Amino acid sequence: MNPGTPTVTTTVRYAPGKVLDVHAPVGADGMPVVLLWHGSGVDERDVLAPLAREVAAHGMVVVVPDWQSDGVEGAAQLLASVTFARREAHGLGGDADRIALAGWSLGANAAAWVALHPALVDGWAPVAWAGLAGSYDESPFGDDLFTGVGTGAGEHGRWPPALLAHGTRDTVVPVAHSKEASDRLVGLARSLRLLQLATDHAGVVGTEYDPWRRRCVPTTDPSREATRARVATEVAALVAGAPG
Repeated sequence: MNPGTPTVTTTVRYAPGKVLDVHAPVGADGMPVVLLWHGSGVDERDVLAPLAREVAAHGMVVVVPDWQSDGVEGAAQLLASVTFARREAHGLGGDADRIALAGWSLGANAAAWVALHPALVDGWAPVAWAGLAGSYDESPFGDDLFTGVGTGAGEHGRWPPALLAHGTRDTVVPVAHSKEASDRLVGLARSLRLLQLATDHAGVVGTEYDPWRRRCVPTTDPSREATRARVATEVAALVAGAPG
C-alpha cells in the first residue's frame, strides 16, 4: 500500500473509563498491528492521530489508546492496551502474531520497557518497537530501562528490531538520550536504527506545541508535515520488515 491509501478510524473502549482509536486501511485483513502510545499527559491519543493515520496508510492497523501518565494506573492501562491488541487483532483487521510497539516521549520509554522486559506481559514481546523522542530512563514501569537487560531474549538471543527517532532541535528531551540508548542497545537488538531529524520534540510526530493549551496540536507547517510523513514511512518499514 502507499501513503494515499484511504483509512478509517473507530473508537473502542478497552479498559474501565478508557478508550482507544483504531486507524486502519479500508477493508484491512491480516495486516501488521502497531500499538502507539502517547507521551506525558492524560488522554492525549488525539495528538498522535495524524501520525497514526499515516502509518495506517502504509498497510498497518494502528491502535492508539488514551492513558493516564500522572497516576499509578498508567502502567496497568498500557498493559491493558497490549492485552486488547493481542486479543482483538483479528477482529480489527490485524495479525495477532505481528504486533509492534511504538511510543512518543514518555510513551517511547514505556514501549522500550515492554519490549526489553518480556516478563511484564508473561513472556510476550513485540515483533519490533519504535521510540520517538524518548529519554529511556523513567517510565510507568520503572526508572532504569537497562536493569536486568542482557542477551538471550527472543529468537537468536536478540531483542526485537528497533527504531529510535529524535529531533536534533529537541529542548524537552535532548537527542543525546536517544544516542546513549542506541549505544547501549546496538549490541542487543536484532537490528537498530537511530534516525536524527531536524525538528523539535513536537515535530518528530508532526505536531507543534501550543503554550496556551499546554499540549501539542495539529499543524499545517510543511516541514513538520514532511517529518511526520518520514517517521510514518520509517515506522511502517520497520514493522513490515520484522520477522513474524
